[in-house]
Amino acid sequence: MSSSTESDDISLADLSTTHRDLLWVLSQTGPSESGPLHHALTDYYTDDDVDQARICDIVEELIEHDYIPGQTHDTTEYRLTESGRRALSARQAWQAGTHNVSGGHE
Repeated sequence: MSSSTESDDISLADLSTTHRDLLWVLSQTGPSESGPLHHALTDYYTDDDVDQARICDIVEELIEHDYIPGQTHDTTEYRLTESGRRALSARQAWQAGTHNVSGGHE
């Protein structure tokens, strides 16, 4: 598990779109196993670049950044941590703020 200092250094802006989309799916569906996460992402993306192994890699990276908790021996469901919820909330606030700015980026 990463320390809070490490996870504070990484924002959603530093992660790939697929990482952010997986977090978004979890925020919308609640706890989920990797199979339904993979299905949701392959339904969304039009290309075939998101295979099951890639989803597992992304999940591991999100665990390292404390956006989702690691698996325990009694569950394989993934969910957002408080850090993950805060990061998504901050991203949504940023998107809403920059979306309303006329003439480009802030």
